[in-house]
Amino acid sequence: MGGDEGAELVIPGAAEALTRRPDIRFKLFGEREIVEPLLDRYPKVRDASDFEHCEISVRMDDKPSQALRHGRRRSSMWRSIEAVKRGEADFALSAGNTGALMAMAKFCLRTTADIERPAIAALWPTLRGESVVLDVGATIGADAQQLFDFAVMGGAMARALFDLEKPTVGLLNIGVEEVKGLEQIREAGILLREANLPNIAYSGFVEGDDIGKGTVDVVVTEGFSGNIALKTAEGTAKQIATYLRSAMRRTLLARIGYIFARHAFDRLRDKMDPRRGNGGVFLGLNGIVIKSHGGTDPTGFATAVELGYSMVRNRLLEKINNDLSVYYQSVEPAVVEAGAA
Repeated sequence: MGGDEGAELVIPGAAEALTRRPDIRFKLFGEREIVEPLLDRYPKVRDASDFEHCEISVRMDDKPSQALRHGRRRSSMWRSIEAVKRGEADFALSAGNTGALMAMAKFCLRTTADIERPAIAALWPTLRGESVVLDVGATIGADAQQLFDFAVMGGAMARALFDLEKPTVGLLNIGVEEVKGLEQIREAGILLREANLPNIAYSGFVEGDDIGKGTVDVVVTEGFSGNIALKTAEGTAKQIATYLRSAMRRTLLARIGYIFARHAFDRLRDKMDPRRGNGGVFLGLNGIVIKSHGGTDPTGFATAVELGYSMVRNRLLEKINNDLSVYYQSVEPAVVEAGAA
């Protein structure tokens, strides 16, 4: 029910996802008077879905605390997350209120053992393909241990999606030198270097331009700077697209040139299309929850569905839990010994 278009986005998006992955089944939660007429227009989605009427929908301007307090257990958002907790669904997907979705997901699913804060991970198009960037807006600020945990979870996500044995991980910083940056970033670098984890390769600090270059497979940062980087990249992509359209229409010669270069421009547009990377994954929870961009279209929503599909098929949660346990089991004896001393 959330996002700019609500069910008008979700149902057509589900229809497109169904053409890509015919083995998917949906559990739809929403208001009957809005959803059922749409299902009549998309009979294939209706036949592949179980629909549950919900009296309450979380509004886009609701504060997370409001969404949790006022009838939360009857809302479509809560019940979609609860379906994951009960094992009735493999992942939950919403284009609605991000803060409310994160608050409800954390309250309902709880964080996994040893994880204090969840993170939102996004796929980022790069010159080399794609990278994982996290956190892009779950929480503001992070200490060294939390950044370390983000690195482990991001590495597991890269392994699940990119079929990499040992993805490279970098910490976003204002320079690559070890003496630069905030204290918590430098401390996280020390933790990652000394841990020598078997499933990720720590590559040191990376700068903002390294994200687009694809210098590393996983870029780790805290939510404030990560969200700014994400929104800046989205805005820059739209700015470049506007410049190109304006330039191509300016003169008759430019229009003729566009005809000859049309296929090249089509490839550029496809590469920069934000719908191809739609879907932020909440990592660190006992279940998979994905946040779709509220302003996407059905194609972008279908991309987020397919992202969740890949996460489940490639056992994302199992990889995260295994990678975290490898580290925390190795440090626990040292902590006990230090306490005894």
